[in-house]
Amino acid sequence: MRRGRFRAAGAALAAVLLTGCAQFAGPARHPAAGEPAQGGDRGQNLPPVVDHVRTTDRVVFLTFEDSAERDPRLAALIRERRLPVTLFLTDTVAGPAYGHFARLRSVGASLQNHTLDHRSLRGLPHAGQRAEICGQQTKLTARFGVRPHLFRPPYGTYDTTTLRAAADCGIAAVVLWRASLEADGALAYTRGEHRLHPGDIVTVAPDDPTGRNLRDRTARLLATIEEQGLRVGRLEDYL
Repeated sequence: MRRGRFRAAGAALAAVLLTGCAQFAGPARHPAAGEPAQGGDRGQNLPPVVDHVRTTDRVVFLTFEDSAERDPRLAALIRERRLPVTLFLTDTVAGPAYGHFARLRSVGASLQNHTLDHRSLRGLPHAGQRAEICGQQTKLTARFGVRPHLFRPPYGTYDTTTLRAAADCGIAAVVLWRASLEADGALAYTRGEHRLHPGDIVTVAPDDPTGRNLRDRTARLLATIEEQGLRVGRLEDYL
């Protein structure tokens, strides 16, 4: 299996992106395919910011955030298909359901960091950002016995300070997305061609009262992925 590889880049840049948590904003600048977003200081070992993995494997990566525990039918789908999805967890939102997430982890789901309190990090001082990221590292390590190495900033917003804080906390990559599955079941893209490509990271929007439920949207997405000759890969194996 060929793994995606990335290099941390220099030159400060703050990206305003889609929100993967509460509501989805309009698209903004994401990293170029398979490359980290620019950010940080030269010579610093900062984690790359990625929305796509450079790979020849015909895989895409499904990511969810804290709303994944709200639809038991989605949990059943993950168990039945043994989907290697990645779940980014916020302690104040997902904490009461950690037992549920442990069961999902047992069938292949990966549990990763989405901060303690779901604060927008961009512009916060280093100490505050570090507390949000490292604090959730500690919580997840204590609860599940494995220290996460992937991080998604709330609302997809970050700055160079975020990357420095993430590095302090042992984060290997900051994960955004190139495609998002919207509440109405449509796929939206932040950049590039409006179709899925091998290596794309996809985020799934939470349920909306006016949209299709999470389980049905995910099942339809899986059908689309399979029709295109792709499959769901395990993001941890590539980052």
